[in-house]
This record gives sequence, C-alpha cells and structure tokens, in this order.
Amino acid sequence: MRIHNFISKPARSIKGEITVPGDKSISHRSIIFGSLAKGTTIINGFLDGDDCMATLKAFQAMGVNIEGPDEQQVVIYGVGKYGLEKPEQVIDCGNSGTSIRLLAGLLAAQSFDSQLTGDESLLKRPMMRISKPLTQMGADITTVDGKPPITIRGGQKLKGIDYTMPEASAQVKSCILLAGLYAEGETRITEAGVSRDHTELMLKNFSYPVHRSGNTLIVNSESECIGTEIDIPGDISSAAFFIVAATIIPDSDILIRNVGINPTRTGILHILLEMGAKITLLNQRQLGEEWVADLRVQYAPLKGIDIDPNMVPLAIDEFPVIFIAAACAQGQTTLHGASELRFKESDRIAAMVDGLKELGIHANALDDGVLIEGGTLHGGIVESRGDHRIAMSFAIAGAVAKEPVTIKNCVNVATSFPLFVETAKELQLQIEETVYNVQ
Repeated sequence: MRIHNFISKPARSIKGEITVPGDKSISHRSIIFGSLAKGTTIINGFLDGDDCMATLKAFQAMGVNIEGPDEQQVVIYGVGKYGLEKPEQVIDCGNSGTSIRLLAGLLAAQSFDSQLTGDESLLKRPMMRISKPLTQMGADITTVDGKPPITIRGGQKLKGIDYTMPEASAQVKSCILLAGLYAEGETRITEAGVSRDHTELMLKNFSYPVHRSGNTLIVNSESECIGTEIDIPGDISSAAFFIVAATIIPDSDILIRNVGINPTRTGILHILLEMGAKITLLNQRQLGEEWVADLRVQYAPLKGIDIDPNMVPLAIDEFPVIFIAAACAQGQTTLHGASELRFKESDRIAAMVDGLKELGIHANALDDGVLIEGGTLHGGIVESRGDHRIAMSFAIAGAVAKEPVTIKNCVNVATSFPLFVETAKELQLQIEETVYNVQ
C-alpha cells in the first residue's frame, strides 16, 4: 500500500497569480446533463479529479460516448433522457457523495436495475435523505442500514411529489430534481434554506425548463435537454485554501483568476470579510449562468467572530480552512448549526478540533459546530482521516506554524485538487508530498 503524506513548512509571504481547478459541483452536473442531452455537449474547464471522473466513468458504463478529458475539455455525445443502457457492473462512485446521490435520483427512473457503491469512506455516509423522497416518488431503492451500497430496481413509474426539504442540501435537492425529469406530473421541492443552485442553472444551460416560486422549485418530464457548450469557472472551494493562506501569512498579496462566485457558494468570503480579511473582487462577469471574478487577497489581521448560522450552507465545504483562519485570529470564533460537517468524507468537526489541539490551539468540538480560541500554531503531526479538505487545510496551517506540520494520509486530495502541491509552490508555499510503500 502506498502512503501519501504532506509536510508543510513555514512561509515568509506568498505572492503571485494562480488559477484553480474547475468547479467540482458544476463538473459533475455538466457530465450528467450532457449525457442526458440530445446532441453534442462541449465542456471546458472540467475538473479531472477522482470524484468527477467517477461520474464520467459511470455514464460511459451506461453507453454514453465521452471523449476526454483532454486539457480539461470533455466532449459528450448525448443519448437523450431515455438513451442510457444498463451497466454491466456495479457503478463505483469512489469517494464521491455527489456522484452516488445524484446518480441514485437518475437511476431510480430508468428501465434497468442498477447498484451504486463506493470506497470505505463513502460506505459510511447517510443515504436515507435521498432514499426516503425517492421511495415516495415510487422508486424501488434499498440501502444497507441507510448507507451504501444502494440497490435500485428499474422499471418503476415515478410520480411527482410535493417535497419540503427538512434541511438545506444541494445533493438531496438535485437527486429529487433528476428523478423529477422522468416523473408523471409536477415535482415540487420547497427548500428549508439556501443551498447550491448549480443544478437549476445547469438545467437552464441545457434549455430544460425549471420554475421557481418563492422557495419552491418545479420541474416536470415534458422537456428534453439540448446539447450545449459549458465553460466551468474555477472552484471557490479550491481557491479557499489560498484565500486563507494569503489572509494569514504576513506581507502576502495574491490574485486568483476566474473563480466562480455563485451567491450560494460565497459564504467563505462573507465570513472572512467579517473577520477583517482584505479580499477584492475584480472583473466580475458571467460564464453562461454562473458568475465569475478574479480575487485579489492581501494579508490582514483577523478577529474572532460568532459565525452566522445562515452562512453554513453557503460555506459548508470551506469550514475546515475557515477553522485555520479562526486559529490565527485574535479572540474566539464560534460556529453553530453545522452538524452536517460530521457526515462528510470524515467527521470534519472532530478531525479539525483534534488536529488544532495537536498544533497547540484551544478548540472545543460542539455537537453542531466548534469553539476556537485564536493563538499560535506550533508544529506537529496531524491525521487527515483520508479527507481531502482536512489535508489541504492543515497544509495551509503549516505555512504559519512555528515548526513544520506533517499531515498524514493525503492521497484523497486527488479527488478535488490533483495539482494542489504544484499550485501551492507557484505561490512559494513550502509544501512537499512524500510517498512510501508499506506492507
């Protein structure tokens, strides 16, 4: 077995200009709707990390001709809504929660049987939030004690439902929307709070009508997706690591070009600005339905805050690195209303609090959040728990620590940011990857 660790050393300052990989959420959805479309779809800026490649390979297994990725471009020869074929094997979603939840909604409406599985981490993640509404729609879907593998019996006639989301979740919403593209009658989804709207925007890109009435989304089965060209902006979740790095490393000044600033994703900017960060949005523009900007980030002293719970769905993937910013701030930072963090690729509340304590920071885990007292980060060894965002967050911590920080078990960084170390080096961050074999 090959073990991947990071060693992150203190950095004096970071300067320069970078781009980050294409948005992971948008990349997943571009593959899904391009495959279901009539005609050809060209995707530019596709993220070729392990998670999105799992989605791409799933559709290839269902008979869709997909070329690439070649220099982040993918060409899909869509088969239409009813053109998917039964996969010969179980579909392996790897580490990707997005893949398994969105595919479940789509496959529940197909004529053939299918099964979805994943790696050790994914097999621990809850699936009742999707299996329950899909069953209400008439799907025949079974899990193992509410977790993957997911077994779906095809040939069921789905009916639209009026579903009120118990909590904000873009993956659950998207799962139901995908099933709704095949269901008899209208499918109505009322959101409990703001969640990522990439699926709705992507449907518009593919000329599929989706209506919004207040907090309710409405789709039906009477339309088709039409092939198109998609330009994917840089992922703000990947940019987040360098936004925080430039904020907390003295004398830093960086520019991150072409970052998606979808309003349902910009919680990290709001939180850091409230803490005192110096972030400037330049050259704001639209790529298709998505807003994009260049981000200039300069060093600024931070202060601890009570994070508004309304920010949670807008920053859910960025909290690990926000906790690093909190560790460098003056005073106390508190977060409540974020229990979903315990059900990501790892228990991110426990993983971050344990790691921060190891590096000399006073931090307490709450049932639904954290309490972090800003201080001085020392060197040490932390465990990423196989979680890509935990690994990259502590790599940023090492840049401001007194001594180097070793982060264990970082192989899953490839799921979202395969060139993280190389990009970090462009800014003079001192992050090295070590790989060795164990029996």
